[in-house]
Amino acid sequence: MSNSSNKFAVIGLGNTLRRDDGIGIVILESLLNSCKRERVDYFNFGIASFDLVHRMEAYEFILLIDGINAGLKPGELKIFELKDISYHLKGTVISTHEFDLKSLFELYKRFELKSKIYVAGIQVQDVSFGDSLSQPLKDSLEHSISETRLFIDKTLLNI
Repeated sequence: MSNSSNKFAVIGLGNTLRRDDGIGIVILESLLNSCKRERVDYFNFGIASFDLVHRMEAYEFILLIDGINAGLKPGELKIFELKDISYHLKGTVISTHEFDLKSLFELYKRFELKSKIYVAGIQVQDVSFGDSLSQPLKDSLEHSISETRLFIDKTLLNI
């Protein structure tokens, strides 16, 4: 649910029918149950679309939660600014679905969005068809949720 006075959006991305690719949605759903905060809007964008860019224009701060393929240890969480994607992850980070973070970064630059966009990227292991996370992602899930919740709370203190 969107509230125009809110300045912070948390957006889950991913396909829950492709195992680890659904990690962004799994974490978003957990946050909706345990981390509902005033001044924060939560969105399930599944497999991201161009509508995502237009939705992001309304927010000062955005956290995208997504499965990534960045050569990290499966289940490892990295939180970084979208504008730094090419520096921190050497341009090799891709989302595991059609509208990847690199494409989103290009649109961010093209549309000159003023939003400060962060990515909570979780390294995937298995994006084959299926509806459960791989064991490394299951094992690290609570840590990823906790770290994401902590990031949201710290960011809200600075708004």
